[in-house]
Amino acid sequence: MDYIILDIEFNGRKFASDLPMEVIEIGAVRLDASLQTVDEFSALIKPVYFAKLNSFIKKKTGIPQEDIDEAAGFRKVITDFLDWLGRSEELLLVTWGGEDLKRIVFDTRMHKLDDAYWMAAHYFDLLKGFTRFKKVTNDVSVEAALADLNIVAEGSAHRALDDAKMTAEVFRSIFAELDFERKQQYVDMYTNAKERRLIKTAVKTIKTQKVVPTWELFVEKYFADKIEAADAKKVAEMQTLFAAEVAKPQVKAAGTAASVTDTAASQ
Repeated sequence: MDYIILDIEFNGRKFASDLPMEVIEIGAVRLDASLQTVDEFSALIKPVYFAKLNSFIKKKTGIPQEDIDEAAGFRKVITDFLDWLGRSEELLLVTWGGEDLKRIVFDTRMHKLDDAYWMAAHYFDLLKGFTRFKKVTNDVSVEAALADLNIVAEGSAHRALDDAKMTAEVFRSIFAELDFERKQQYVDMYTNAKERRLIKTAVKTIKTQKVVPTWELFVEKYFADKIEAADAKKVAEMQTLFAAEVAKPQVKAAGTAASVTDTAASQ
């Protein structure tokens, strides 16, 4: 089994737009079964939209505009990356969070390429693995995880290959504590984070009012002006999330600090 530690960088914008953000850099390191680095992949990508990087992205990543101007497009780079991945007989992708794979899937589809490989691939979210290991609920950066583990960070943060290398250091350090049964596959989400938070908040509020939470009540109070315009897939996903939230046992407040902490952590 090889472990592919993957990181991507993507461009951004300072204003609202229907145009997509795109991957502008892919970096990865291949670890063998003994967790030794045996290979690396690094490539910049020239995006179709927002090809001129804004000042925030240039400052954050340090990627020169001229390097982006000279980079190959997504189709060429992703083909090269898939060829590179194919050198492993068996592999598991390892990412820090779920955004990296999501962005690759989105760009694959935008360029009208086959997404079958990415939809079938298994990945392990090391961010979740780290927070479970540390028994914390807040997300942390790779740099913060390294500092917590007393590992000196090397390289430039927000450059894909350097971030992949730093993520690999965390992976090696806590490898024995990771539960690989928690590996995942990419699943399309039609709701956004704001809508998912709305569902959680609404169910909690309705329960505290000692009213039975129903989908109809939720729509009436929280989503009435948007439900007709919503995509059918989004509505179906919201109904599933709503039902799952309703099924969760209600945690009663207690008078001790410990119980308050436990309640907050469970939300």
